[in-house]
Amino acid sequence: MVVDVETAGFNSETDALLEIAAVVIAMNESGHLVVGDHVSCHVTPFEGANLDERALAFNKIDPYHPFRFAMPELQALQKVFEPVRKAVKETGCSRAILVGHNPFFDLGFLKAAVERTRIKNSPFHSFSTFDTATLGGLAYGQTVLSRAVRAAGLDWNESEAHSAFYDAERTAQLFCKIVNGFGPVRAEEQDSGDKE
Repeated sequence: MVVDVETAGFNSETDALLEIAAVVIAMNESGHLVVGDHVSCHVTPFEGANLDERALAFNKIDPYHPFRFAMPELQALQKVFEPVRKAVKETGCSRAILVGHNPFFDLGFLKAAVERTRIKNSPFHSFSTFDTATLGGLAYGQTVLSRAVRAAGLDWNESEAHSAFYDAERTAQLFCKIVNGFGPVRAEEQDSGDKE
């Protein structure tokens, strides 16, 4: 499951979560990974959240713009977790592994929001992740998302970048392209592995 967040700073405990997007990664009949369903939400800053002006200038988000149609963290997490829980159940796993570009950042903000909203049993593994920055460096010699995406032969639109939805979608495409480069997963390998 690919996740991307946009925030009002770098501290997951104090800075606002402003956008969250998740993209399901599925496996087709030939054993290749494919980009599946997606969900994204604009999030209202939690009460007392820090809004770093430098971060807002970078991601160009106005947290209180009326046309963002933002929702509180609890509602946003419930909306995002619904397809995640469904995918976990359908695959017979116990937790989703977060795929992200520098996923430690995304997972940190996700875990902080889960704690603030008192959601029980996050569908995500608490520390295991797949990092497309590392994989992009391995496969293409590029660790910056835009450069890795372009090196993979995929489209990149700078004007759409730094929205959680766009970055999650491109990260999902990059992840699938890299993993599929190793060839399809055979059914016997998939069935014999330990499911997380």
